[in-house]
Amino acid sequence: MRALLQRVSEASVDVDGERVGRIERGWLILLGVGRDDVESTAQRLADKIVELRAFEDAAGKTNLAAADVGAQMLVVSQFTLFADTSRGRRPSFIQAARPDQARALCDAFVVRLRVRGFEVATGVFGARMQVRLVNDGPFTLWLDEA
Repeated sequence: MRALLQRVSEASVDVDGERVGRIERGWLILLGVGRDDVESTAQRLADKIVELRAFEDAAGKTNLAAADVGAQMLVVSQFTLFADTSRGRRPSFIQAARPDQARALCDAFVVRLRVRGFEVATGVFGARMQVRLVNDGPFTLWLDEA
């Protein structure tokens, strides 16, 4: 699995002109699922994100985890994180999971975040979405979990 994390002061996702998810301070998580990913991969990645000390303390140092600041999470599935652009001009997505596998693992990832006590909003799997965000920092991280 791959996650592109953006620390945000706010973020939202719309589908067909309707707001389907919105958060305030926290993580916007663009989530990609690979062909070889399994449920334990989703759980490990969720736990890693929860435990990252990437929010600022009173001294401005990134010492605080999401729970320390009451962070919210917005998870948006994005198979394009598995694009292979090494050959030609058109991305290949053969390393991305099939939709049924990806949907199940995205759901498992969201469940794990909620079990850990977080308010989680989501996009709509497979839909064309418009994502809006205010990146706080900017602060963006790329995580791979195998």
